[in-house]
Amino acid sequence: MLDNFNNIELWKEKFPPNSYIFKGFVISNIFNVTDDQSISNIKSALISEKETTKDYTMEGFHEIFQSFLGIKDLKVGFSSYNKAEDSFERVYGDGITSFLLNDKDANSCNNIFCQSSYNQLLNENKFYTISDVDRDYELSNGKSPVITAFKEQGIKSAILAPIANNDDLLGVLELVSSKPKILNSINANKLKDVMPYIVASVLRSKREEQNLIEAVIQQECTSIHPSVSWKFEKEAKNFINEQFKGNNAIFNKISFEDIYPLYGQIDIKGSSEARNWATQNDLTLQLKAVKNIIEIAFTNETLPIYEQYVFQINDYLEALSSHFKVDTEQQISGFLRYDINPLFEHLKDVNYLKEDIHHYMDSINNKLNSIYIYRKNYDDTISLINKKMASILDKKQVDAQYMYPHYFERFKTDGVEHNMYIGEAITKEESFNIIYLYNLRLWQLQVMCEMENEYYQMKYEFPMQLDVASMILVFNQPLSISFRMDEKQFDVDGTYNARYEIVKKRVDKAYIKGTKQRVTKKGKITIIYSQKEDEMEYLRYVKFLQSKNYLDEDIEILELQDLQAVTGLKAIRVSILYHKDESKKEFYTYDDLMKELRT
Repeated sequence: MLDNFNNIELWKEKFPPNSYIFKGFVISNIFNVTDDQSISNIKSALISEKETTKDYTMEGFHEIFQSFLGIKDLKVGFSSYNKAEDSFERVYGDGITSFLLNDKDANSCNNIFCQSSYNQLLNENKFYTISDVDRDYELSNGKSPVITAFKEQGIKSAILAPIANNDDLLGVLELVSSKPKILNSINANKLKDVMPYIVASVLRSKREEQNLIEAVIQQECTSIHPSVSWKFEKEAKNFINEQFKGNNAIFNKISFEDIYPLYGQIDIKGSSEARNWATQNDLTLQLKAVKNIIEIAFTNETLPIYEQYVFQINDYLEALSSHFKVDTEQQISGFLRYDINPLFEHLKDVNYLKEDIHHYMDSINNKLNSIYIYRKNYDDTISLINKKMASILDKKQVDAQYMYPHYFERFKTDGVEHNMYIGEAITKEESFNIIYLYNLRLWQLQVMCEMENEYYQMKYEFPMQLDVASMILVFNQPLSISFRMDEKQFDVDGTYNARYEIVKKRVDKAYIKGTKQRVTKKGKITIIYSQKEDEMEYLRYVKFLQSKNYLDEDIEILELQDLQAVTGLKAIRVSILYHKDESKKEFYTYDDLMKELRT
């Protein structure tokens, strides 16, 4: 039995239940341990490594402090101090409230306290007590913000205990009661016994909050893809170990060799032209509105300057309609800001212009200081396209990772670009086979077709009607990549590998050899490559996707004009088949789809 403490059946065998009786009596000495027990409960709740809300609800904290102070009518609140903003902030948690902030998430200390209470609580870190809220409200004539806030909440007495570490204020513990004089400076001093545990708990909470903030920043701004996180964790452990040994710790270079790259983009066609068109329309609207007001002013007061302004506006309108240039927008914006705005500010109270000028000013976007209608439609459309396409790609990428782990990243520009890297160095296991590269290439081609289909099904929901064109770049040689600490992203290593990055940046602007026609085209997917084996491989994929009604039969094999430092590129271009309704599976070419969607 000494060796079988947990063998319940054995113990039942040796000591059968109900086979024994206890007889005797107990002598007890009873004494009051309420304070000690309450302090112990507070200590357990606050310094527990587990989450407070799991072990103690806020109702539990109310009961502990009620028992500790011997006051049944007592509630507990917390507020956190933000030193940088000199403000108090709400602590978010199950049932946690702040009586100082009432319904607000945050508030400046100067808006909460008068000078005396501010100095006592924040500078001297002393308890601030209000034994009779109603009495103090009358004495202050309702001018004390904190007393007014308490009175509005039906609070009659309160203790505000600063939670400070070495004179560094962390927050405030708020004890309130609906009865006057129940909380006062005498029982406030009892809190001194528990404040060290509260300080320790808040310090730990601050550290956890900072860790959480850093985790969110890393996740949202500088996230490390799960496929390569093991390498970063390994180097981080080595870095920490070297620091503990007292050595000069250096975070080693993160790199992966002999991996295969894949690149693709779904680009918004004619985005620059669309933005210029939107800009022209906004500026035209604004200039015409200005011209109308000045002509009214000139009719009532024939000043030559008005006539000159009208002449200048006509000149700008001509420039917008016939030869819009890069600096035209800047010239017009400068004219409106430095000439027209001061003029309208002067004329805005003139009776016969008041209504027109106020209507004009109401139509102006305050941030841009100009009419923002067509450009807003353009900006909203670009944002929505990028958001939708990125969402689709991210969702489909989850399935691709299950096929075989690989590195993935995407970028939003005028469209959505993505990079993928696959190889033995990334997976860490001796499981990579070239078949996984072929599978990922086929997956990429299929997903690009599906993304185009998704886009054209939602195209007419966007404020502006823009087209997209998809492109895939094939690079058949393995290369090396390393993480650039300064840029927080991976980049290729070596002179030869740099050719891949050069091609990526320039190829979507490439022309078909002997023409002025761009290789990327709406309604078609373009596969750019340089080796014959790549052509044969992708023609097999195209044939397979044709059998699944993803692609049409009009395959083109094109040669590209030489780019700077890049020669010998070719392209496969083929039309994508679209379907208007997923359930019907009726497939269309781009032109047919446009006709169907317009009807």
